[in-house]
Amino acid sequence: MTNSTRVSYFTFTAYFDLGLFKYLFFMIIMCFYIVILCANLLLIVVICLNRSLHEPMYLFLCSLFVNELCGSTGLFPFLLLQILSDIHTVSAPFCYLQIFCLYTYANVQFYNLAIMSYDRYLAICYPLQYNTRMTSNKVSMLIAVTWLFPLLHVVVMISLNTSLQLCSNIIDRLYCDNYSIVKLACYSTTVNNVYGLAYTFTVLIVLTILIFYTYMRILKVCFCGSKQTRQKAVSTCTPHLASLLNFAFGCFFEVLQSRFNMSSVPIVLRVILSLYFLTCQPLFNPLLYGLNLKKVRMICKSLFFGKI
Repeated sequence: MTNSTRVSYFTFTAYFDLGLFKYLFFMIIMCFYIVILCANLLLIVVICLNRSLHEPMYLFLCSLFVNELCGSTGLFPFLLLQILSDIHTVSAPFCYLQIFCLYTYANVQFYNLAIMSYDRYLAICYPLQYNTRMTSNKVSMLIAVTWLFPLLHVVVMISLNTSLQLCSNIIDRLYCDNYSIVKLACYSTTVNNVYGLAYTFTVLIVLTILIFYTYMRILKVCFCGSKQTRQKAVSTCTPHLASLLNFAFGCFFEVLQSRFNMSSVPIVLRVILSLYFLTCQPLFNPLLYGLNLKKVRMICKSLFFGKI
């Protein structure tokens, strides 16, 4: 067995010399980050300040936008510093902090999308009972669950990681991620793997089944219901489905890249795929919901252009 040591910093090998182009990439990513901050903050303020939007669907959206800000802030400032730096290293505590931010973001996103699908299921399949089933207390409880369960999971996951003895400090990624650090361990990581698999099958699989079940029921109503019901279902569910598919697509490639050897894939494509769900989703969601949901769109128009 290779001699192990306590790692104080990690080195990233996925960065390559961009020359003067690094300033161009810095400006592009900075613009991405500013747009994400402005778009999400705008919609959070619009929802919070307008009482007409204090409905369950918009409150769940507000939780989603807050999560987008947290996830983006966990990645973009770090990425900007690394682009300008000649030495691509990060201290171990900061690396674990980044893992905490990014994995909390991914888990909260998944919980939030599941709860939003459940909310649309009640609104479309049980419209007369919606207000009695989706009370303000239940909304508060669901938002609390959306955040507390992922936070607990990530804290346990990082606690297991920090106890590992590592034989290397080389990470072949652009940022810190859980599995890359687990792979550096000198001895068996059975506990980490069992915990990860148990969480995946007991929580994430259940949420996936819930999402599929709710949308199957919604589609059934769309085919069997009146024209008005179909229009309501299409207008409110299309953004949710688009957001879910986009997030699932990004997560699939992230898992694929972390679990399998991707050295045969061009490095530029690997970089794009590794950043996809952390950059496109926080930008995609505010544009999707801000432009597609009529109430939000009308309030944003009145905010910028006066009364419509």
